[in-house]
Amino acid sequence: MSATIPQYDVIIIGAGLSGICAAYHLQDKCPQNTFAILEARENMGGTWDLFKYPGIRSDSDMYTLGFSFFPWKDPKAIADGPAILSYINETAREFGIDKKIQYSHRVTTAEWKSEEEMWEIGIAAHPSVAAKRIKAKFLFSCTGYYNYEQAHRPSFPKEEQFQGTMIHPQKWDTSLDYTDKKVVVIGSGATAITLVPEMAKKASKVTMLQRSPGYIANLPREDMIANFFKKVLPAKTAHHLARWKNILLGLFFYKLCRKWPDRMKGFFQKEIKKTLGDQYEEKHFDPKYNPWDQRVCLVPDNDLFDSLKAGSSEMVTDTIKEFTETGILLDSGEHLEADIIVTATGLKIQLLGGVKAKIDGRVIDTGQLKAYKGVMFSGVPNMALAVGYTNASWTLKCDLNCQFVAKLLNYMYKNGYEVCTPRFDPDSFEVEPLLDFDAGYIKRALDVLPKQGSEAPWKVYQNYVKDVRSLKYGKIDDKYLEYK
Repeated sequence: MSATIPQYDVIIIGAGLSGICAAYHLQDKCPQNTFAILEARENMGGTWDLFKYPGIRSDSDMYTLGFSFFPWKDPKAIADGPAILSYINETAREFGIDKKIQYSHRVTTAEWKSEEEMWEIGIAAHPSVAAKRIKAKFLFSCTGYYNYEQAHRPSFPKEEQFQGTMIHPQKWDTSLDYTDKKVVVIGSGATAITLVPEMAKKASKVTMLQRSPGYIANLPREDMIANFFKKVLPAKTAHHLARWKNILLGLFFYKLCRKWPDRMKGFFQKEIKKTLGDQYEEKHFDPKYNPWDQRVCLVPDNDLFDSLKAGSSEMVTDTIKEFTETGILLDSGEHLEADIIVTATGLKIQLLGGVKAKIDGRVIDTGQLKAYKGVMFSGVPNMALAVGYTNASWTLKCDLNCQFVAKLLNYMYKNGYEVCTPRFDPDSFEVEPLLDFDAGYIKRALDVLPKQGSEAPWKVYQNYVKDVRSLKYGKIDDKYLEYK
C-alpha cells in the first residue's frame, strides 16, 4: 500500500525574507488555508544564511528591506549580515512561522495536474529526508532569483598559473586567513565595495580591480530621523514612518537620476571628490552608463573612501591581460601582486529556485511567459512568485506580492473557485523585456526571464506607490484573470 501524499492549500518554497513574509500574510489574512514552507537548506534566512564573506551587509536601509509588520529595532539602518539573519529568525519565532518550515526539503520538480487541479511537488532525497512528493492547490515561489549553488564566474586567461588562493564570495571559506596578505578583489558592484574596506582592516593591501566604474553613494550607517522617531513614538508607528520616509526619498532620488542623468552623475562625482580630496581620480568614478541603468551601490559612513584615503586599499580601473604565478597582469602593463584573488564577478539568475516546472507533462518555458503585475505568469494556474525591485529594497515589492496572493486566495475561497490562471492577450499589448535594467546578471539571463506587456496589468513599473494601488488595493476580478 503506497504512502499517502501530504496535501496543503499553499506551499511556499524558500524560508528567506520573502518566504517568511509570505507565511506571515497567509497566516494573518487567510486562516482557512493550510500551508508549509519548504526550505532546501538546513537553516532559514536565504541569502543572509548563505553568504559568509567579510563585512556582508545590506545595500539598502533596513526600514525598507525589513518587514512591514515587524519593526527593525537596531539603531543601524545599514545592517550587517548576522544582524539581518537574527532579525529574520526573531520574526519567524515571534509569529510562530518557524514551526511551519520543513528544512532540507529541496524542491526539484513541480507539475500542475489539471485533472486534480493540484500541484504535485517532488522533494529530493537528503541524508535527513527521504525523497517524496507533496501536493498543493497553490504554489508560491519565494526563492529569490539567484542561483544559490553556482555564481557567475568568468574564466580568465592563464588563471591556472596563479599560485595563490582564488575564491568567489558566494563560496567563501570562513577559515581563510588574509591577515597581512596582498588581496585583489575583481569587481565593482555591491559585493566588491563591501569586501574591500572590510578586508583592508587585516590585509597588508587590498586592490579593487574594476573593468569599468559604477555609481557609489555614501549613506550614514544610522538613520538619525528614524532613530528620533523610535525615541518619541511607539515602535510600530516609528517603523512605519521611517519606512515611508525612505520609500519616498528613494523614489524621489531615482526620478532625479532618470530625469537629469548628467546632473546626477556630476552630483555623485562631486560628493566622492569632496570626500577623497587630492586622491580623487575621475577614471575610477566615471561610469559609461547613466545612474540607475544599473544599481547604485551604497557605502556606509564612507568606509570605502576612508580605506582608500588611509592607503590600506586602492582602486585600479583596467582590463585583465592574464593571470601570472604571483598575481594579475593588466592590459596597461601594470602587474598586481596578490596572495589572494577574490572574484566578485556577480551572480547567476535562476527562476523558481531551479525547480523544473511542468503543466500536464509540458515543461514551462519561463522565457515565453508574461508577468501579470509582476506576481503571476500567463497560462500558469495557481502559481505566484515573490520578487523585489531593482531600484529599491527587495522586500518592498515582495511584501506587496504576498498581500496580493493573500487577497487572491480569499477571493477564490469566498467565491468557490479552485483555479486562477492569468491570460495574456497578444492583440492588446506589446511584449517587452521584463526589466529596463542594464546590469550584467540581467543581460545574461534574458532567455530565461519572463516578459512584460506594454501596459497594466502586464507592465512591471518598479514603483512602490503604483504597486500599492495595483497590488494592495487593486481589483481581483480582473478580466485577465480566469477563474474556475
